[in-house]
Amino acid sequence: MGKRNSQRKNATLFDSDDDTLSTSSTSASDTQFAQESEEVRGGAHSLETYLDALFEKRGSTREKALSGLTDAFTSHLQLQFAENNYVTLQHQLINSSKKGSTKEAALAAHALGLLAITIGSGDRAHEIMEESIPPLSQALKSGSESLKKSSVLDCLAIVTFVGGNDCEETHRSMQMMWQSIHPKSGSNVASVSKPTPAVLAVAVSAWSFLLTTIDRWKTDSINWQETISFLSTLLDKDDRSVRIAAGEAIALIFEIGSLERFSGEDKNEIDSLGTEGNNSRGGFTYVEGLKGKILNQVRVLAVEAGGKGSAKKDLNSQRNLFRDVLTFLEIGACPETSIKIHGGDILKVSTWSQLIQLNFLKRFLGSGFLKHMQENELLHDVFDFKPKKKNPLGSEELSGNEKRAVKLQNSAINKARTQLLNKQRMLAQDRNNGHYAAATNEDA
Repeated sequence: MGKRNSQRKNATLFDSDDDTLSTSSTSASDTQFAQESEEVRGGAHSLETYLDALFEKRGSTREKALSGLTDAFTSHLQLQFAENNYVTLQHQLINSSKKGSTKEAALAAHALGLLAITIGSGDRAHEIMEESIPPLSQALKSGSESLKKSSVLDCLAIVTFVGGNDCEETHRSMQMMWQSIHPKSGSNVASVSKPTPAVLAVAVSAWSFLLTTIDRWKTDSINWQETISFLSTLLDKDDRSVRIAAGEAIALIFEIGSLERFSGEDKNEIDSLGTEGNNSRGGFTYVEGLKGKILNQVRVLAVEAGGKGSAKKDLNSQRNLFRDVLTFLEIGACPETSIKIHGGDILKVSTWSQLIQLNFLKRFLGSGFLKHMQENELLHDVFDFKPKKKNPLGSEELSGNEKRAVKLQNSAINKARTQLLNKQRMLAQDRNNGHYAAATNEDA
């Protein structure tokens, strides 16, 4: 700890407000940092180096450190390092998200989300959320950089998902996201710029991710009339990623039964009001009409031919999604998804809520998703996933073919070990025989 404090003190002493004076010292710092970054990612020394570098004045040095931290936290479960340094990490990451360049702020927001996932639920995660909300909220209201806003939205979703203790805290974050999705819905419209398609898709995805955590009987505070109407308009947007995100959100709303609450009243109560009540915008007839409109939109998107230059992969993703949505709306069957985890484990999801959580976390963790699914207890709890226990030798439980292969391998090893022991016994016996023979000759 004393060494780290000394490094940070020296970094401060050698930094200068005059860039011309600090060029040589910071360049040397970058060179040293680049060399240290060549070490194995995720090692204790590298993580300490990255953390120290967050105190450097030069932005490029902090960016490299943040990139190293995100890689390390993604590829491995850095639980001990996170627990030992979460206060310092949290403080420095929030500083970078507020004061750094667009790239630095985006990396810091992503790293902050990874820190929350690593720490897991509890008081520490709640503290991370509470400390993060004000700067994240401010970042969403200011500036228009898509990269930064997308990272901030993802971070807001993750820290709330992990650290939120009740529905009120989750609603607070969802309302911030909704103002990014639909700026005209906010009280201070002038301060929120119209989102780009990339930001809009991320915002809808993040909003849906948090909606999966709210009990279906505690969703009355959401303005369903505004929400579902606006999501329906997003199905007609030109950007395919926006349409896909909106489609997932609508499927989730149908699954939790909130569309029926769109009118704010029970069907029987509405019917008892008479024709005039049914013709109102909030009436049951309007709700049924909206269902019909969404169903038609979903049918079209499920068979869309695609436009000029459209990516085939994205088009197939859209078709597959809306076919699943259509099947769900027509017969109530949810899509089932299975993912093979290293070691022979299979993760299965069979609800829209689980699928949205899976898609969001896969996107956020990227290549590290499978590693975290193996080792991260938070994800085990989220998906009710229990990795196969390791046997005394440390290997995972195996399939039938794998067990046979291991049995044959062990048989060969045992055979070789037996042959070696027999040989050793023979050599020992020969040595003993020679010793006794020599002794007999001497006696003679």
